[in-house]
This record gives sequence, structure tokens and C-alpha cells, in this order.
Amino acid sequence: MTEDYTMNKGELISAVAEKAGLSKGQTGEVVDAALAVITEALKKGDEVKLVGFGTFVVTKRAAGEARNPRTGEKVKVPASKTPKFRAGAGLKDAVNGK
Repeated sequence: MTEDYTMNKGELISAVAEKAGLSKGQTGEVVDAALAVITEALKKGDEVKLVGFGTFVVTKRAAGEARNPRTGEKVKVPASKTPKFRAGAGLKDAVNGK
């Protein structure tokens, strides 16, 4: 893989199906279900911790002001929630070849 390679959902499903010995259809359902469960947990404000991989969390961003780069006009930015992922030690070590 090159540095600018991006794996899409279909490629992820194919790779997991091959590794797990399942059909792509079964694997697609499992991946969709896992993503739905993570999404629902985050919507409720829960954290999702996958030990050795990482943690999905929701952080709150305060309301503030920004500037329109084209006009320089001040624009109010409402408060919002943002999903974030914090990589775990196992994932960091694997990425760094440890």
C-alpha cells in the first residue's frame, strides 16, 4: 500500500470476509450492524471502547464566532457535538511497527 491509499467500505468488507472465511454478504451485514451499534451508542452519549484498538467518544464544541474568509464578516457558529476516535496503545504500536 502507498501512503495515499484509502480503503473504502467495499474493500474493508472483502478483506474481513477473506480473513474470517465468511461470505461478503454476511460480512457486509456484520459491518453494517457494528457501525449502527457504534452510531447509536454515540447518539446516546455513550463511549465505545475496543480494548487494544481505541475509543469512540462524543465531544461538545462550544458556540463561537468565525469569519467568512471571502467577506471577512463575523458569523455565529452554534454549539455542536463531534464524534472522535482515540487510538489505543495496541493500534498505535501496530501502526508504528512495534
